[in-house]
Amino acid sequence: MDTQYTVGQYLTQRLEELGLGHLFSIAGDYTIEWINKHIEPSSIELIEEVNELNAGYAADGYARLKGIGAMCFTYSAGTLSAVNAVAASYAERIPVVVINGAPSIQKRLTAQQTGFTYHHMIDGETDLNIYKNITAAAIKLDNPELAPRLIDYALTECISQKRPAYIELLEDMVEQPCAAPVGKLVPLTPIPLQDNVDKAVDKIQQSLAGAKRPIVWLGAEVDRMGLHDQANALIRKLNLPYVTELISKAVFSENDPLFAGVFDGQASSAITQELVEESDFILGLGVWLSDINSLGQTVNYDKTALVAWDTVKLGTYFEPQVPLANFIEALSQQPLSNLPSCAIPSDVPNICESLSGSITYQGFYDYIQDKEYINDNVLIGSDASLNFFGSLLLKVGTPRGFVAQPTYSSIGYIGPAATGMSLAKKDHQRVFVFSGDGGFQMTPQCLSTQTRFKLNPIIFVMDNGVYGVEQWLYDAEIFSSDQPFFESCILHQWDYCKLADVFGCKGWTVNTYEELNNAILGALENLDSPSLIQVKVPPKSLPDNAKWKKK
Repeated sequence: MDTQYTVGQYLTQRLEELGLGHLFSIAGDYTIEWINKHIEPSSIELIEEVNELNAGYAADGYARLKGIGAMCFTYSAGTLSAVNAVAASYAERIPVVVINGAPSIQKRLTAQQTGFTYHHMIDGETDLNIYKNITAAAIKLDNPELAPRLIDYALTECISQKRPAYIELLEDMVEQPCAAPVGKLVPLTPIPLQDNVDKAVDKIQQSLAGAKRPIVWLGAEVDRMGLHDQANALIRKLNLPYVTELISKAVFSENDPLFAGVFDGQASSAITQELVEESDFILGLGVWLSDINSLGQTVNYDKTALVAWDTVKLGTYFEPQVPLANFIEALSQQPLSNLPSCAIPSDVPNICESLSGSITYQGFYDYIQDKEYINDNVLIGSDASLNFFGSLLLKVGTPRGFVAQPTYSSIGYIGPAATGMSLAKKDHQRVFVFSGDGGFQMTPQCLSTQTRFKLNPIIFVMDNGVYGVEQWLYDAEIFSSDQPFFESCILHQWDYCKLADVFGCKGWTVNTYEELNNAILGALENLDSPSLIQVKVPPKSLPDNAKWKKK
């Protein structure tokens, strides 16, 4: 065995090879040796976060753009604080690695045999058992000879399934000698049944040929599995209009002439709803169904083919072991040039309210779109809030330029996710994120990390004083009546702008569109710290595309 390698060195090198450039971490005595001896001298920059939840969200936002993210915490008291963030990454298929610094073998045996308890320990197996439920692979490094194989297994599962991996690194294993890395880690590919692929492609080709108004529905799996080029080439060959989901918004530039909007049930634009309703065949590529991606409507399965999760489904037709990549490749090889053209309905000019005076929810989104602040160099992020509605209809020109968490929908995500986005973005890009005030109250310390590392996202906090989307989900009638909000949905009022003074960044409070414009201009000039813009809106103000819901 090549004793020039150690377990800590091996893990670090594998993370570097996968393209990890930043590690989100909280200091802990069980992790310090690995951090000091292996991460600090490496090409991976340590991002010292303020709490584990924020670090987990930051790693998630980072991984969505970079293809891999990682976080490092100390045992139990640290790692268990990140469970919600990692569960979200699991649900949304985001490849993040959790490195858990853990007590030594000696401490574990002492605790098990004598009952003597070391700090952070419960029973020595709690963390591993919990993380088995929310990761693609969960391993414990307690044997240096096995460590290389276990690390390679966990990281390979992470990049293959696009889901989190958990690596428990015992403190006494860091400097133990181990074998050197062999080869490079590459994602595993699903095993197709070629006969099933051929039958599925034949079925879909017949459906396309027999349709008068076919369209394509692009889903998140195209992005997660890195099939952008293949899917884009197929779209060009089909020459059909396509829509996306909220979770796959801006998978391609929304300036694309074939792009026909985000289809999200009754929250969609009128022209997108019309196109989907009048279509007689919808080819769904990588679409993942959820209630937040189909608001107020059900999918017509008789006319919608769903190619995802390694299966093809159309009505009662079902074909397993047909991976999306194989399906796209096989369909692209078929003659598809005689398909009927399907015109995108004319976009009716949006008649905006008078954008002067007090700001409304809809007016805010109309204003930033009308002023062209959302240009092709901007990355957009939205929290699970009423901002899902407003941001859904923004035109995002940057390919892969939209980040949100609609499947898991954990409020408070987007502020710290902006930390990861800012570190993963290209130099010429700028990050704009939209948070509800309730969500922002959960993770405002993101401003500390962003200020510390001179990151410059612009964070809009929509201050309506309530958990608006929770009230809307249960009973939306209150927004159009004199009924009071549920007491549980009313927030304690914060002066969000003053948090900028606390954390050392810049902040604005805006009540009018003129103040909003001045704040955005000031934020765009602020290149060395985050900018917090507190946008005051009436409590019962709603984006227009949220007004369809009554109860």
